Amino acid sequence: MKILVSSCLLGEDTRYDGANSSVALNPKFRFAQKELFMDIMCENEIFSICPEVAGGLGVPRNKAEIQSHKKPFLVLDEKQNDITINFLLGAKKALDICLGNGIKVALLKSKSPSCGNKQVYDGTFLGNLIDEKGLTARLLEENSIKVFNEYEIEELNKFIKDNK
Repeated sequence: MKILVSSCLLGEDTRYDGANSSVALNPKFRFAQKELFMDIMCENEIFSICPEVAGGLGVPRNKAEIQSHKKPFLVLDEKQNDITINFLLGAKKALDICLGNGIKVALLKSKSPSCGNKQVYDGTFLGNLIDEKGLTARLLEENSIKVFNEYEIEELNKFIKDNK
């Protein structure tokens, strides 16, 4: 199966702080979760993207949070720079990869203002989470692409098995 995967989850240093969110090397995950993640990565066709970098933002970059979750969207960085267009461009590039390659599922970084599929930070830069989606996750789901995060590896594996 073809899967779109957040670059940071694959160990690429694309996070805002210049680091990565590697699932395989993260001590928060049990060995069985890491092994399943690696099995999924090895047994499927992986398309890697960091929507924020694809949208023109650098590494490292200022933290960003969504201020408005309804159109017109508003994404500001911690210095109050409007970077909404970068997030929208990155989301569109992720969607284009999916549509152009017949990708029906994505594994994206939880809590990210681009990739979060369940929760994101509330826009205050105080570390508070709300039940909302990042702009890329939202656009993919609006286009019938199933989105999982790194804490949903077992669910992703079931989806893959059920859709082969």
